[in-house]
Amino acid sequence: MNVLEFRQRSFQFERIVEARAGPYAIFSRTETESERQLRPKLIRLTVLVPLPWLVYDDSADALRITTKGAPRTPTEASAVEIAAEPSEFEEAGERWKRAALGAAGYVYAPAERSAELLSVDALAGLRLG
Repeated sequence: MNVLEFRQRSFQFERIVEARAGPYAIFSRTETESERQLRPKLIRLTVLVPLPWLVYDDSADALRITTKGAPRTPTEASAVEIAAEPSEFEEAGERWKRAALGAAGYVYAPAERSAELLSVDALAGLRLG
């Protein structure tokens, strides 16, 4: 299984990377920036998840994020356009932070680790865009 449900969207597994705090799984998806624009551009969304936080939920046939050892259900909220989404939010019981990757898209990381993961140097080292 290589699909992660996050923010009521499906993200595909891309690769595993090593960061200062340990291994992270990178998941990504591409979607349109806004359905309301005449010519919406494609943006790439990336999620950085600490590898130990991932568990397989066989009842949903998907990967789930957990820090307590048991899968949590996603936060009950409607999917919204990225521009309307808050930059900090809670998902699966954890705080997350969203940062822009310039015109390339957006990246999500655990808020408690955002200082080390979302810096310009860290993002360049992870080759996200």
